[in-house]
Amino acid sequence: MKPKRRAAPDPEPAPAPAPEPARPSGGPPLVLIVDDYDDNREMYSSYLEFAGMRVAEAVNGKEALAKTAELMPDLIVMDLSLPGIDGWQATRMIKDDERTRHILVLALTGHALEGASQGARAAGCDGFLTKPCLPEDLCREIERMLAAAAAARSTAKTRR
Repeated sequence: MKPKRRAAPDPEPAPAPAPEPARPSGGPPLVLIVDDYDDNREMYSSYLEFAGMRVAEAVNGKEALAKTAELMPDLIVMDLSLPGIDGWQATRMIKDDERTRHILVLALTGHALEGASQGARAAGCDGFLTKPCLPEDLCREIERMLAAAAAARSTAKTRR
């Protein structure tokens, strides 16, 4: 079995190619995958692209914040244990910014201890999955969260 590769803690990693920042009307959702393990990012990105989503990647919290502001993704899959600015802090910063607080954040982490999901929600995460997580389970949760958010927006519009 091949050992897992961990991304170097380089504060300025080489940027991955970025998808178009603006989501075309009715187009596929843009998901930002934030994980410091190359293998995890590659596996989840490939699966989500195969499922028809647009995908961008970040290797740490600092890069996640920059790409969130630049791309305005529909949803962020956030590893909570990241070098530098961790996923907890990055999520708080995203949710504290009025320009980005509407973006859904799904915590995907190895923190399976009791209370971790409540802690993630307190930090601002909208969903929580533990690793190891099968790509199809991640995809299903992303689709569920996006559908729930769309339904909530639709309901809010009809009440106006």
